[in-house]
Amino acid sequence: MSTGVIILIVIAVVVVMGAIALALRTRGGARGGRGLKRRFGPEYERAVARHDGDTKAAEHELAQLVERHGGLKERALEPADAERFEARWAAAQEHFVDAPHEAVAEAERLLAEVAGARGYPDGDRYEERVEALAVHHAPHVQGYRHLHHVARNGSGTSRTSGASGTSSTEEMREALLEARALFEELVGGSRSRRTSERTHAGRS
Repeated sequence: MSTGVIILIVIAVVVVMGAIALALRTRGGARGGRGLKRRFGPEYERAVARHDGDTKAAEHELAQLVERHGGLKERALEPADAERFEARWAAAQEHFVDAPHEAVAEAERLLAEVAGARGYPDGDRYEERVEALAVHHAPHVQGYRHLHHVARNGSGTSRTSGASGTSSTEEMREALLEARALFEELVGGSRSRRTSERTHAGRS
């Protein structure tokens, strides 16, 4: 076999191997994109919108979030703590009628406390906490963002005239209701996990 033929065969093999590698990367990227879209749901669409429709940039951002926070293990709440959190949330909702802004501010503080008790970044680490919650509670994290926004920008103290600040009383009410889904998932999810652990322990 001549040297020229050998060189042509080597080149052909390299081209074929490159084509196979490219196909595998493309297929893997598609699977990754579908996986991220399924995992993040509305958060995926928000990430794409933030990147002006660039899905690759959005998926890179979300993949980094999973890498940073995917290994977080949620802690279960003690029954007394869960009941205390639920009582405080109910009190905040009742307080909303007379003092909307104070009520949403208390609800926002409470969500941060519950998240911290479950093992999420606590204290003043709001951005880091939201990132971690987006990885594990993507369907409801936007409600937390909304609540945080109105707690920082609203001053609604009047039921009749609405808020004098950026956020109206109606927006604060909507944010409170929207954020309740995350609150219930954090508190209720902890209770369900604790019950499951007791059940498995009883069977062993």
